[in-house]
Amino acid sequence: MGNLYPADSQAIIIMCHGFTSDKSSKGRFDRFAARYQQLGYNALAFDFSGCGESDDDRLTLSKLVDDLHAAIAFAKSQGFTRIALHGHSLGSRVCLEAYTPEIITMVLSGAGTGPVEYNWHEIYTPEQMRELEEKGYITDFKAEGPRKAVIVDRQMLLDFANFSQEELLKKVTCPVLLIHGNQGAEEKLLSEITKQGIKWLSADSRLEIIDGAQHSFMEHLPIVERLATDWLEKHVPLGKE
Repeated sequence: MGNLYPADSQAIIIMCHGFTSDKSSKGRFDRFAARYQQLGYNALAFDFSGCGESDDDRLTLSKLVDDLHAAIAFAKSQGFTRIALHGHSLGSRVCLEAYTPEIITMVLSGAGTGPVEYNWHEIYTPEQMRELEEKGYITDFKAEGPRKAVIVDRQMLLDFANFSQEELLKKVTCPVLLIHGNQGAEEKLLSEITKQGIKWLSADSRLEIIDGAQHSFMEHLPIVERLATDWLEKHVPLGKE
């Protein structure tokens, strides 16, 4: 399921939400998509498989990448010739994994650009970890949003750590705006990992650190919006119909 915000141009921003979230991204994407539309960009925010209002499925990185490829194919079928990606958190990783040369640029916030070893015992309950051991997945119950639970496959958890940062980033040749914060253990770690890896991205890519921002960026959305819109206006011509 997805929401298309139409505008009178050939440019579209495809938006990829974070881990077990949905196309609204707790309101972030509703806000950003509306702003992109005001500026003349079409915007598409969609639910990954097993998330939001999409059909039931187990979350794996490969399925999420397939979903983004399908969204890109949809955009092309609708005649959009200038395609950019906006990802948050795990959605940023999906954008990098799904990159093809037709992507003009990316805006990525809270991106996992390199391997991260999460302690899942600190994130999930003992009951959920037993479920993982016995069934190969975790049922992640949601307190808000359209879906009561998301099924997280064991492979999804492994995919956060088992990859090469160099291989992931070297294949991306378009300019990338990476937005990080400097507060909270997770975001500090992700920021440091990106600092180590940005050398493998194109020379015109940029890292912006928002002072005081944690991984959610919820208290700093106006700054994220300004950075994103300034970047897109510089790199993505509208191409009016």
